[in-house]
Amino acid sequence: MASSTNIVPENKLSTAEFVAMTAYLMALNALAIDVMLPAMSEIGTALGVKNPNDSQLIVVIYMLGFGTSQLVWGPVTDRFGRKSVLTWVLIGYVLASLGCTLAHNFSTLLIWRFILGVAAGGTRVIAVSVVRDLYVGRGMARIMSLVMTVFMVVPILAPLIGQTILNTFHVWQSTFGILAIGGLIMLVWSYFRLPETRPPEKRTSINPRAVLSAYATVFKTREAVGYMFASGVIFGALFAYISSSEQIFNDIFKTPETFVYWFACIAGAMSIANFTNSRIVEKLGQRMISHIAIIGFTSISMILLVVTMIFGPNLYVFMGLFCLIFMNFGFMGPNFNSMAMEPLGRIAGTASALLGFASTTMAAAIGGLIAHQYNGTLTPVLLGYVGLGSVTLLIVFWTEKGRLFHSGE
Repeated sequence: MASSTNIVPENKLSTAEFVAMTAYLMALNALAIDVMLPAMSEIGTALGVKNPNDSQLIVVIYMLGFGTSQLVWGPVTDRFGRKSVLTWVLIGYVLASLGCTLAHNFSTLLIWRFILGVAAGGTRVIAVSVVRDLYVGRGMARIMSLVMTVFMVVPILAPLIGQTILNTFHVWQSTFGILAIGGLIMLVWSYFRLPETRPPEKRTSINPRAVLSAYATVFKTREAVGYMFASGVIFGALFAYISSSEQIFNDIFKTPETFVYWFACIAGAMSIANFTNSRIVEKLGQRMISHIAIIGFTSISMILLVVTMIFGPNLYVFMGLFCLIFMNFGFMGPNFNSMAMEPLGRIAGTASALLGFASTTMAAAIGGLIAHQYNGTLTPVLLGYVGLGSVTLLIVFWTEKGRLFHSGE
């Protein structure tokens, strides 16, 4: 098993700092979504958006850029290494964030959001590839869970940070300014501290035949393709909620002043699950935990749907059950990812790119479609959750050839 001891003595980078840095790198993506959620209505008003549901494109377009760009970043990092590419990715992240602050119409903002997503796609590929360079199997799942636990601090705090910035500066552009600052901090930190985990002798050529061969390997690997599609489907539910969350709390529950706190509670539940997963995954295994989580996700979503349809929406019932639903994301995400990547170590960067492209693009498209059905009730989102959970369970059932909950190792 690869271990962090291969790089820590030479680069003086502790496991704790490695986890923190990788989490921050991944958090730049969440920051680019969550910090501006409190400003979505104001952005729509300021830029003349007529249909409130169209403001969701600020998230959806970003995610499409984030997903599609990973097809490019994977082969590039396999060829040129992780660190040098990361430097240019972060420069692009900072510049695109500044571009968003200068947008004077909605179309221009969406263009900059797409470019920002392209840059953020590089941070995701590099973060996952670096972890895969150093860890395998349950060790990788443990590290990814620790990374996700730290990473989840951002969705908890980002909306509150965005609201505070908005209240302080009173202009929506300020929420994008914080993204530029966050990217600049990561640029300096990684430049001086992150080791190169892809040495020259392990780098692969960048040519269409090699890339297509690597992609073919992914699609020939049942475990990889199965969990790739499972991630894409189930995380469509996550993006559906994120895209419509402000509308849900403002329109249905009439709590615009406390939206950021309710959002933080749900993100916190997911963070708790990520941390719990890191403590139990090496003992119980990725399959046992994630397969139970799929069933839990679907069942609780069905319960919330039925209760809401019979008794109407209730904030406290919604929060209690929705937090349980989101805890299941924490038990699925890192385990799905590690199981998909496990057999693909030789082509980790390219594989991570394809997995990221497929799962993120699927999730963005599915989530955007569900969120756009918002009609002032919880029914479209909850119906989507039940459907997506059921489809995910079927995909995993196919992937595992009908055997759920087994160790697989």
